[in-house]
Amino acid sequence: MASRPRTLPDPPPTFPPMPDWARAAGARQTTGDADLFAGAALAGIHPIARSDHPLSQLWRQRLALISSEAVVRLQGRTEDAAALRDHLYLTRPGDDPGPAGRLLQAWRALGRGSSLGPASLNAEWPVIFADLLSVTIDEPALQAINSALTASVGTRNPIEAASAAAAVSLKLRPDSRPLALWLADAVLARRLNWPVPVPLVAAHLKQDDLRFAAGPRADPQRWRTACAFAYGRGATAAFDLYADLARRATRLLAMAPQLRSKDADAMVAILISEDAQPAQTGRTVSDRSSRRMFERLVALGGVRELTGRSTFRLYGL
Repeated sequence: MASRPRTLPDPPPTFPPMPDWARAAGARQTTGDADLFAGAALAGIHPIARSDHPLSQLWRQRLALISSEAVVRLQGRTEDAAALRDHLYLTRPGDDPGPAGRLLQAWRALGRGSSLGPASLNAEWPVIFADLLSVTIDEPALQAINSALTASVGTRNPIEAASAAAAVSLKLRPDSRPLALWLADAVLARRLNWPVPVPLVAAHLKQDDLRFAAGPRADPQRWRTACAFAYGRGATAAFDLYADLARRATRLLAMAPQLRSKDADAMVAILISEDAQPAQTGRTVSDRSSRRMFERLVALGGVRELTGRSTFRLYGL
């Protein structure tokens, strides 16, 4: 009996490692190293940010999870990454995932390509901010959006443009730090000509640094330097995350031919492009068969069970 044809994604591309001297510059954190460190780190992830391999989508989703967890902490909430995943993947379609779940949705929306096109910016941003960040779209909010749109074009240094957009947003809407951090990443991506934004700054900007952006202790130079170091740290961590995901994806693809489920190829493609996946009935397999396939993948080291629970499990690279 002839074997069925396989339809698996290509292995993900690999990229040159981040230079050691760039990591050292970030570890020292002297003011003169800020732009050098950030520039080297952002250059390191530039080809990843421009890659169209499906793994890039998963990479952005993991970075969105990391960023939203940081923003949740910034707001004084207690949800961690695991709880945020549950809000997203275990909430029924149409149900409200709660404030923390909406934050994760906002950062995942940032990491989708539709957020950057010039024609879509004014149409989509207010919807994301109102529905997911709970920002009232008043005149100050519209001014913050327009300021970000202005900062995203021209010849201005990308980090300077991103930090300035965040500072203006914090000045106009000091009640919404998530809005400012979201806008900063969107502006940076536009200035670097990335086809899709990469969530970077929220998880690596120190909370005390925010006082330099706006208010009585505002210091534009210290704020810009803080953003440069945050983007350097964020890009370095993002590079390491991609390298780890690429290794896991390559291993999963290598063992995929051992899977006999009729939905195996489709599920492997989902696992390479989606942060997490529950075991569930597929197009041609039962819920029980789907669970067996995931259990086999875990046993082979192809995927991980992400929750540590015996029920309502989620799987991913």
